[in-house]
Amino acid sequence: MSTRDDYVKKMHALLDKLNAEADELAERADQVRAGVREEYHAQLAQLRTRQAQARDRLASLRDAGEDAWEDLKAGVEMAKEAIGEAIESAKARLDK
Repeated sequence: MSTRDDYVKKMHALLDKLNAEADELAERADQVRAGVREEYHAQLAQLRTRQAQARDRLASLRDAGEDAWEDLKAGVEMAKEAIGEAIESAKARLDK
């Protein structure tokens, strides 16, 4: 398996893990009071959008030529970081 294939597989696994965490946050958000609940669900919707964008970038990375994949990898890394930060932010708000 090539380095690119290993990377794509690793990122898919990470995105699956982050998706499970987002699902868990959605369940917790359903248990907060109504006014706050909408805010959390809006934040989770943004998170889901970022996850979809990351999966799209990952698909582009998988299909990219050898010369382009390093450049696309940087975009996937930025998307991964943004998703992680959004999840941590949501967790912190729910823990208050």
